[in-house]
Order: sequence, then C-alpha cells, then structure tokens
Amino acid sequence: MCRQYLPAGSDVPYIRILKPIIKLFFILLLWPVAAAAEEAHSQTGGHEQIMQSRMAQLQDSAMLYLDGNRIAATRLIPELYANRNFSLAWEDPGKQEELIGIIREIDGEGLKPEDYLLESLVNFHGKGGRLTDEERVDFDILLSESLVRLGYHLQFGKVDPRSLDPSWNLDRSLGNEEPAAIIQAAIDSDSIRAYIDRAIPRQPFYARYKKALADYRGILARGGWPAVPPGPSLKRGMTDPRVAVLRRRLLAEGILTDEAPGAPDHFDDSLEAAVTQFQQRHGLDADGVAGKQTLAAMIVPVEDRIDQIRANLERGRWVLKDIRGDFMIINIAGFEAYLVRDNRLVWRSRVMVGKSYRKTPVFRAEMNYLVFNPTWTVPPGILRNDILPKARQNPAYLREQRFEMLDREGRRVEPESLDWSAITGKKFPYTLRQLPGPENALGRIKFIFPNPYFVYLHDTPHKKLFANPERTFSSGCIRVENPLDLAELVLADPENWGPQEIAEAIATGKTRTVSLPEPLTIMLLYWTVVIEADDVVQFRKDIYDRDARLLKALDGEFSISLPEGLPEKYYNRGLKGSEPFN
Repeated sequence: MCRQYLPAGSDVPYIRILKPIIKLFFILLLWPVAAAAEEAHSQTGGHEQIMQSRMAQLQDSAMLYLDGNRIAATRLIPELYANRNFSLAWEDPGKQEELIGIIREIDGEGLKPEDYLLESLVNFHGKGGRLTDEERVDFDILLSESLVRLGYHLQFGKVDPRSLDPSWNLDRSLGNEEPAAIIQAAIDSDSIRAYIDRAIPRQPFYARYKKALADYRGILARGGWPAVPPGPSLKRGMTDPRVAVLRRRLLAEGILTDEAPGAPDHFDDSLEAAVTQFQQRHGLDADGVAGKQTLAAMIVPVEDRIDQIRANLERGRWVLKDIRGDFMIINIAGFEAYLVRDNRLVWRSRVMVGKSYRKTPVFRAEMNYLVFNPTWTVPPGILRNDILPKARQNPAYLREQRFEMLDREGRRVEPESLDWSAITGKKFPYTLRQLPGPENALGRIKFIFPNPYFVYLHDTPHKKLFANPERTFSSGCIRVENPLDLAELVLADPENWGPQEIAEAIATGKTRTVSLPEPLTIMLLYWTVVIEADDVVQFRKDIYDRDARLLKALDGEFSISLPEGLPEKYYNRGLKGSEPFN
C-alpha cells in the first residue's frame, strides 16, 4: 500500500532509505554528549595519573615542592589520596573558598596565615577553570596540606611545649583515630569550620583570649597609647603635665572611660580609681599611686601586650581541649589556684610558687590524698643550700625548729654531737625531718599528687608573704593561703570532714593521711595573661622569662611535630627542624 509513494519504477524498499537517515540523525544528536563524556574521562584520568605520580615522588623521597611550598605531611597526604584512588579531594568550590576564608582569619587566633599556604591557594583559586591538569592537581594537594597544617596547629599548637619545657606531660595524642580519616571527614563534612569546632572543643577561656586579641589590635589600629614620661610618682591631688598623659594612657586602654571633668593635668578621684584598676589588672600593689612599677607597666607598648596575648592563646591550644570534669589549676605566673566543679569556679586562693632559680615545673597529675599535721623530710637541695649553713652557725637551730636527725638505720642522732664544720651536703649521711607543729615548713596540711618532681600543695607558717603582689618564695612547691577550705572541698564529705572535723584532726597534732573519694586532676600551668568571666584582661609578669622563647618559635618558620600514639608508619622519616611531620 505504501509503495505507491515511492518514485515510479523504484523497487528499493522504503526502510533501506530511512535507516541511514535515522542513524545520521542520532549520531549528530548524541555527538556533543559523547564528546563531553570523553573529555571528562580524559581529564579525570589525567588528574589521577598526575596525582599518582606526585604521591609516588612524595613517598619515595619525602620531598615534594608545589608552587614553592614543601609538602610536610609526607606520609599522611599519600595515604589520603591512595584511599581515594588518587582522585581529586576538593572538587566542591564552596569547600575551597571556605578553607581559604578560615586561613584568611587565622591571625585572629594568633597564628600566621602564611603557615597555611594562603598566597598559593589564593593564586590557584583565582585562576578558576583556567588551571591546567597539573595545576589542578597541585591546587588539590596544597588544599589538603593546608588543612593538615591548620588542623594540627589548632589541635596541639604550632609550638611543641616539650621543646620549651622537658617536664611537660600533658596529652598530645589523637587517641585511636587515623589522621587520614580525620582529614577526609573534614573535607566531606557540610562545613569545615563547624567540623573543626566539633573536633577541637575548647573551654570558654579560649574565646575570651581571642576577643582580647581583637580588642588590643583595635587599640593598636587607633594609634595605641602614649608613654607617660618618667618622673616622680603621681597621686591624687597633684597637678602635673604628666597627669594629662597618664589620663590619655588609661583612656586608650578603656580603663578610664570619661574625660577629666576639670583640668586634664589634675589627678582627681576618678583618675585614682582608674590607676587602682590598672594596678589590679597587672598584679601590682593597688594603692592608686602611679609609682615606679606602675609607670613601668604603663609604658609597655600595645604591640607587646598583643604578643603576650598571642603567647597565651598558644598555651590555650596546648591544654584547653583536654580539660574535662572537675579539675584544679595552679597558675604559676599569676600566683593563684582555682578549683572548678561542674564548670563552676568553686574556690580560688592566692599561692606562692618557686623562686626564679627553683622554678615550679609545669605538669599534670592526679591528687589522691592529703595529710594533716605532716612531717617534712628536707630535700637534698634545700638541705645543702638552706639548712646546713644555718646548722653550722647554730647547731641548736635544728632542735629549735623541731627537726629530728636519723641515721641510715632510722636511729635518732643528736645534732649537737656532730662536727658541723666537716659536714657537706654531698654525702650527708642522715635524714633530716621536721616534726609536725605550727613552725613546720608545710604548715598543718599538705595535698599529694604523685609526680617525679616531689612537688605538692601545702600550708605555710609564713602567712604574711601572701600580701606581696609577686610571690616567688618557695623551693618549687605551692604554698596555699586557704588550705583548710580546699581540704573541705576535695574531701567532699561534709558529715565526716566539715570545718569542725578538720579543725579537730589538726588539733590532735598527730599525722593523719586521708584519701580523696576520687582522684582530682591538677594542672600546674603558666599563664601571663588571665581573663576572668567579665572579659577583663589581666597581665602578669613573666617571672620565669618564658614568653620570649615561645613567641620566637610561634613567629618562626612553619613547623609541626608528631603527636604521640600514631601508627608506626608515620614515624622515622628522618626529618628534623621545621620538617618533622610524618
């Protein structure tokens, strides 16, 4: 029936004419799609081959430079991409932009954006789709390297505290987590910033330090503060041109909030109150008089105060992620102790710490028990430097101070029977022990948290020394101003160990050991900036001269050193100095 539409005289079936036409139509229709798919496959395969080559070089030689940056994660980066079959990890432009944005703002944490390859990332990102295959691979690797560096520094700090203090024993581990899995999870997360916040929780203190850093950088941006010229002390009632400078100095920091109601060079009541507040913030004798020490603290440039805050932000990265539950902190530089329960400050006390040549060490331990009416066995250093010189001058000194001397068999020896001029501290054959009593060097109570430094908290008979603003008087242990209140809190048993029961136990004069119901974490730390809940920034003197070394390392070349507990594959790469990361 249809043949009637064919040309006259034709005997070719119509289907033979239509088939080539239909085939050509579909070829033309699908050609762009096939070409695009082939191009995409070619590019993907090219990326994978380039990535595999880069990772082989990194694994074989531990040496790979991309855009002038050495890749430090010589084990972790190859593992990350091997787990992905060498495919690109950063295909989402939003993730790229988010990471670059975080790095742009990292100076708000006191860190340097250049440590995280900011310039190279911005340059690659700015090219958009104009990157060659090799550039696209390099950009991907640099993004991953940047995230590794950033995550590690936020987790543990840029500076390894052990390089500054060999006594450091606070946690520096990732637990049982695989680093490559952590980095991949961060890349896959909905938000890298939110992932970091969840993975590295902080105490509220850390946010306060960040705010303080921003505030003092704001002061710098507004021109800083003037230096009060040297001269005699300034105090209420005086009129002096230097008073006007003093007033501007306190206005710049926000301690004084109003201009002078009268003459700006007159030292009035409001200025005295502001000076007193400044002194309290700097751990000085708060008498309202701008004397030598107060003026010395005032002329410290705002840039130095910013660095001081940055140093303490780094200390915060060392410890604040690990503080959980109930704990006690001794701030060595601040001469204070704090007991925190259920995230509330329940007790604080002034303390005395070690002299500059007998520094109190920084470490973490567990308080297990306390001792009422303790005896004191004199350590070798104190025996040699303090006790023996006094005993040589006056052999009766030991008896007057209720010391007993025991030989190696535990038998008592009378001090007056010895020739003290012939005795040295190096081979002293006796144990010297002070009996309990009001004059005992440990007072009426001591708190024990076993540690290799034989450091503990204790009472003291020398209460007047707590009035000094700077309290470096001990030989390394911590003297506590209110030890009986602390005993009541750590024993946490009001029926058996209330104030009356504690007083009765002390009144017996007998040595008695009492265990805590459960161990209490205690951390001896070093903070030269203290920020209370009201966000008031308090600066403290760097009594052991530790800030300068920390800042030098913090501002130095990029470095990273491995935490404890990683699988063996991450170690033994032979890298040193600024190149120790896996």
